[in-house]
Amino acid sequence: MPSVWMTDNQKIGVIFCSGGGLFLFGGVLMFFDRSLLAMGNILFLIGLTLIIGLEKTLAFFSRRQKLKGTAAFVAGILLILIRWPLIGFFVELYGLFILFGDFLVTIGQFAGNIPVVGPYIRSALETLAGGRRNAELPV
Repeated sequence: MPSVWMTDNQKIGVIFCSGGGLFLFGGVLMFFDRSLLAMGNILFLIGLTLIIGLEKTLAFFSRRQKLKGTAAFVAGILLILIRWPLIGFFVELYGLFILFGDFLVTIGQFAGNIPVVGPYIRSALETLAGGRRNAELPV
């Protein structure tokens, strides 16, 4: 049965993003291996571009309120490539939290429905996101 809500390019993009996450995880497990971290970044960026499209990706990274996160993300990638993987990874992680911090609240709202641990996950993700909460959703 064909999937209506995802195109083939988007499905391939999800695979690329997943592979990028696995490479990044493997790079951290291998004590910040430079080549695994670089490959994870490349796969993540290719996957994101395939999921939302080139124009929307460029628009997302070049928005005025996201420029600080974009600069940190790119600086982290460059630090990894010039053989400072530990520092580069943490600079890149900071940039990712700035870029995708708004999505943490959405994930927290979803995870808040999990019995017993849900409220703790929600509050932890909202704290990571800098206390940003969606006004239309109840707390």
